[in-house]
Amino acid sequence: MLEIHNISKDLGEFVLRNVTLDIGQGEYLVIIGPTGAGKTILLETVAGIYPPDSGTIVLDGRDITGLPPRERNICVVYQDYMLFSHLTVEENIGFGLVSRKMAKDEIRKRVAEAAGLLSIDHLLHRSPDTLSGGEQQRTAIARAIVMEPALLLLDEPLSALDGQTRLMLQKELRRLHKRYQVTVVHVTHNFEEVFALADRVAVMHEGKIVQCGHPDEVFRKPASEFIATFTGVENIFRGTCTYQDGASAITVDGLTIVSLTCSGDGEVYATVRPEDILISREQVQSSARNSFQGTITDIVNNGMVIRVTVDAGIPFVSVLTRQGYDHLQLSEGDEVYLTFKASAVHVF
Repeated sequence: MLEIHNISKDLGEFVLRNVTLDIGQGEYLVIIGPTGAGKTILLETVAGIYPPDSGTIVLDGRDITGLPPRERNICVVYQDYMLFSHLTVEENIGFGLVSRKMAKDEIRKRVAEAAGLLSIDHLLHRSPDTLSGGEQQRTAIARAIVMEPALLLLDEPLSALDGQTRLMLQKELRRLHKRYQVTVVHVTHNFEEVFALADRVAVMHEGKIVQCGHPDEVFRKPASEFIATFTGVENIFRGTCTYQDGASAITVDGLTIVSLTCSGDGEVYATVRPEDILISREQVQSSARNSFQGTITDIVNNGMVIRVTVDAGIPFVSVLTRQGYDHLQLSEGDEVYLTFKASAVHVF
């Protein structure tokens, strides 16, 4: 549906380097990456705001690389809303349809439907200046969706909103995507949005797509040290891998970690997500092939979860729910056991 082939663009501070990405009809793709990775410039190049220095962009089988933005049937929603203050909410939502010279009855119908889906139908008479941030963003999204674009580009659309409003808009974006079946490319720094919305997630770094796949695949099986660090793996170890008895034995500072993934003998990185590590007072009897005793060196309360660092020869970070932490009654200096499956260890 959207085919991006070897797109490059150099704006000095921001660049794209031979980006290739295929996005299916009706797919919801989320792009993540650090600031300056090239996420926004990729969206704006697809939208036609910047012409690429090289490469092609094909939408629904049509080469749009050289077309002006107005001829691409692509809508963009930014984090700062960009509403017209001199128009009402209803006029803002219907602005693009008026420009298309659509019949007034059809405009009213589409505006009413989109406003209803986004729960702003009672605000149609209001000025954007009188709305909350969440209401303004709903208006901006409605203005885009009524155009029935072939592609909807969202550039950090929820980042300026408070937590509760952000969660509500996530649900509404899911509902809109299901209702309109529009293809969406959504840029964010928020990992919750990845798991709440994405069919696939692409990670960008230094102007390149460095990994793309289902969210679980990318977050649990990062393809590089950068991706592992960026996605919050925390437990990243460099060691020597040997293959024996159907599994990988990875030696890290004298400690041997068993994995089902073997990339051959030699130097490798191994990762274990904190939520995959069970922490206990007594050694757990299970089929898990990794079990180590260690000493708690740090406990951090992050509100929703408790992060516990344990020195077992090398430092491991595990996460506990508040209930689990209270049950174990852990303190720094306590001796504990760590247990995790060989299948939880990813090697690259």
